[in-house]
Amino acid sequence: MSRLPAAPVWAAAVWIAGEAVRGRIPFGGLPWGRVGFGQPDGPLLPLAAIGGEPLLSFAAVLAGLALGELVRRLVRRRSPRRLVAPAVIAVVTMAAGPLAAFVPATPGGEDRTVTIAAVQGNVPRLGLDFNAQRRAVLDNHVKATEQLAADAAAGRVPRPDLVIWPENSSDIDPLRNPDAAAQINRAARAVGVPVLVGSVLRNPDGLTTSNSSLVWEAGVGVVERNDKRRVQPFGEYMPWREFFRLLSPYVDRAGHFVPGEGAGAVNMAGVRVGIAICWEVAFDDLVADSVAAGAEVLAVPSNNATFGLSEMTYQQLAMSRIRAVEHDRPVVVATTSGVSATITRDGAVTSSTQQFTPDVLVDRTELRHTTTLATRWRSAPEWRLRPWGYSRSARGSSPGVAR
Repeated sequence: MSRLPAAPVWAAAVWIAGEAVRGRIPFGGLPWGRVGFGQPDGPLLPLAAIGGEPLLSFAAVLAGLALGELVRRLVRRRSPRRLVAPAVIAVVTMAAGPLAAFVPATPGGEDRTVTIAAVQGNVPRLGLDFNAQRRAVLDNHVKATEQLAADAAAGRVPRPDLVIWPENSSDIDPLRNPDAAAQINRAARAVGVPVLVGSVLRNPDGLTTSNSSLVWEAGVGVVERNDKRRVQPFGEYMPWREFFRLLSPYVDRAGHFVPGEGAGAVNMAGVRVGIAICWEVAFDDLVADSVAAGAEVLAVPSNNATFGLSEMTYQQLAMSRIRAVEHDRPVVVATTSGVSATITRDGAVTSSTQQFTPDVLVDRTELRHTTTLATRWRSAPEWRLRPWGYSRSARGSSPGVAR
């Protein structure tokens, strides 16, 4: 690519092509480490509302390559004429971010404000054995929710309209364990509003499980259910199990989860909540589907206890901030052990928790029904930004292009 005219542009396009492939294959892909996800505090962030994370990645890589090429030519004492192209590319790219902030989203629907609480109950231990002590995780979340109800009754915090619990917040199946159902009902009754409960449910076949988010109402139980749509290879299920069993004794610890169907959105107290369970927030199409299904706010319930004390929880928070800007939607991150957070539509974190401490966040959340260009175009910018995208337009029949 370095031998072509406007080399940084072509190299950035190849980078985006590599991220696109890695985000899809093998085993459904791993888009976790895309460059754009590292830009929630950068000047290019508004570009996410124009072309989604792919455009943000492209601009960040392009600016870096252009600046690198400019430095290289300066060191080699090239003529001033040879400095113009990389300098112009770098300046124009860096200016594109602030300018993108002036592109308005398309309005739609009536704006309103609701109060949402995110409960972080904490876990008894770190790592994959976070739920080794039966019902401890659930009891922690019940206790924190009851304290939330007491604080709201005393006027110390606003009374929530709905409550978000994290992924795996009920560490045992409440549809098969009456004691778990009773505990959840107790918490829902105390707070007096619907609670989104994360749990692992055994499917009717008796062999597979689903990673589910359940809308629980006091005295009624489950009124809506959303299953994780893209399950994690080597964690929630094991691809090529017989082969990998030859390499590691940990293979048989992997689950037998199956992906769910649906658009990834549920109704809670009249609010349409889009759900991206844990690593689903890294996948463009899943979040876009939730917004297309009418999501007014995005919830990211996650069990970050399995991340331990690594940087992964902060990486996930950064992704959530990008999604807020991309779709002009507030985001509520609720984790078992931190970092939970509330995020505004412009990607700002208004409140957050510490790791491995019980806590509750209560936030007045502004709901809007706007549509960004990124929401409308979906993956079309990604197809256009690849090297072959410059030679022909993205066709309606191309995979993932919005029709």
